[in-house]
Amino acid sequence: MSFFNLRDRAFIFIPALLLIIAAFWATFQFVEPAPPKSITIATGSEGGAYYGYGETYAASLAASDIELNVKATAGSLENLALLKDESSGVSLALIQGGISSKQHSPKLMSLGRVFVEPVWVFTRRGAQLETLKELQGKRVAIGPENSGTAHLARQLLAANKLDNGKVELIYEGGDAAREALISGRVDAVFLVQAARSSLVQSLLRNREVELMNFKRAEAYSRNFPFLTKLILPQGAVDLEANIPANDVALVGASAALVAREDFHPALGGLMVEALKDAHGDGDMFQRIGEFPQLNDPEYQVSDDTERSYNEGVPFLQRYLPFWLASFLQRKFLLLLPIATVLFPVIKLAPMLYNWQVRNRILHWYGQLKRLETAINQDPENQHIAAHMAEIERIDSSVKTIRVPIDYADQFYHLRSAVSLVRGRLEGEA
Repeated sequence: MSFFNLRDRAFIFIPALLLIIAAFWATFQFVEPAPPKSITIATGSEGGAYYGYGETYAASLAASDIELNVKATAGSLENLALLKDESSGVSLALIQGGISSKQHSPKLMSLGRVFVEPVWVFTRRGAQLETLKELQGKRVAIGPENSGTAHLARQLLAANKLDNGKVELIYEGGDAAREALISGRVDAVFLVQAARSSLVQSLLRNREVELMNFKRAEAYSRNFPFLTKLILPQGAVDLEANIPANDVALVGASAALVAREDFHPALGGLMVEALKDAHGDGDMFQRIGEFPQLNDPEYQVSDDTERSYNEGVPFLQRYLPFWLASFLQRKFLLLLPIATVLFPVIKLAPMLYNWQVRNRILHWYGQLKRLETAINQDPENQHIAAHMAEIERIDSSVKTIRVPIDYADQFYHLRSAVSLVRGRLEGEA
């Protein structure tokens, strides 16, 4: 095919360019911006389990050149408030089970349940409590007033109709609560901590206190979806000293890693891998690989998070640095509409050009046909001068037609047709 002239190019490529721009604009509306280099996670008090997990996540993300700032807080209730506050700068938070729900936090998304924390209720030696109902009239330390432990304790006590002053709530936690129990200033202590925590270990080994057996643990797990029935086996804490002396039923609250709904999906995939590294080994109350878990009874789970759990690390991230893989993925999405439009244009351009050239030749055949019709309708040659002027106009125009070499035969057939009509007119003149 011969070269296109400027008009031909404009006819074909301007509409194609407009289509590409429209497709590019439409796709751009759905392409995520580049992931941020720095994000913040709200955890718990420094030295606590939540804060320690935050530091573990930060080490995992640092390998991908993402800085995770670990923010110390008073606990899950503050973490939830920080997530809901758009000006807080917090994108992620570890939140204890039972703090919120999909209805109360519709703009928060779960990246999975990450570990289970047993609910420990310690009492003075000899109390031998089997139900929370037996705490009526007693003094109970449930942790700081705005802590997740206090929130959960109030829920469980209310479920047993022990609200409205039927239990004297003491808002103390940690070492202060332990000392209050040992001294007799309180009758029971609520704790929500890992079994390996020093506070729990010290109370389990203290002969002046005893651990309450949750006789109705299964019932709690049915009434509160975020709770799980747990069993602390006989001798699990200390085989030599046989601590505990019998199997003890407990309930556990599963903690979740929760993000704002605008959390970048590429970082979500990185966080899921960090969770698997941090929580996949298991402990006394969870099997290897049991956590993190995708199912979440309290928060929504995004499609991107579900893909991260089901499909693992995206293909490009397996072989390229995170920043490069993310860059290429976004550029690919932007180039996709161009390729989608450009491919059919390449296929259709020759057809469009051939149609354009053929239509140009057929146009002058149409002019000749109209002239011949006019000649036939003028048998007396009264308008012979006008007919001669028209054939000269047609001939001059046909000579300027630019056609590819493939259409040279049709072009010269047109020239011959023009000469044939001129000869007829000259013969009748």
